[in-house]
Amino acid sequence: MLTPHRGQLQALALLFSVVHLSSSVCVDVPSDTEAVLGKTMRLTCISCMKREEVKARTRVDWYFRPNMEENVQPEKIHIYTFEESRGLHMDISYKYRLVWNGSQDLQDVSVLLHNITYNDSGVYECRILREFEFGFYTPSFPTIKNITLKVIAKATEDPTAIYSEIMMYVLLVFLTFWLLVEMVYCYRKISKSDEQPQDTAY
Repeated sequence: MLTPHRGQLQALALLFSVVHLSSSVCVDVPSDTEAVLGKTMRLTCISCMKREEVKARTRVDWYFRPNMEENVQPEKIHIYTFEESRGLHMDISYKYRLVWNGSQDLQDVSVLLHNITYNDSGVYECRILREFEFGFYTPSFPTIKNITLKVIAKATEDPTAIYSEIMMYVLLVFLTFWLLVEMVYCYRKISKSDEQPQDTAY
């Protein structure tokens, strides 16, 4: 028969396991496309692996194509490379402004761009090359994502983002309250089940 203390430990263990499982989920979300002048911008690039247990060698290359006048094809500039846990700035102008911000498993290969200027407006290309290891067979799969960045002078308030943040906090409070109610209910139920054999003993 479960004691109240043991029941609480099992409930906490279940809660921790759920949080641990949810933290490892990869979600492919698009990057923001507006950057504020003088601020820091995160260029989000996520490429989820369908089978995380398969070993893969990953190389990430970031390119930049600035906005130019009409009928002028701008040149694509190779600005950053990340491979084998090491980043390399390919363009000197990004050496102190562009910082790696990806995940350890290389499903998130995003970068941070500091001190945004109007010259940073343009198209950023995130190119991911994965080479999988299947014994003697090593197939490679490229993934390319483009981010069209626009630099603005001041940040604009997005009402949708404000409402989403409010709803997130409301949902968080509701789930926390529901969890506390469930824990109290389970505790009282276990306590009553422990009291019944003691009453019959008398």
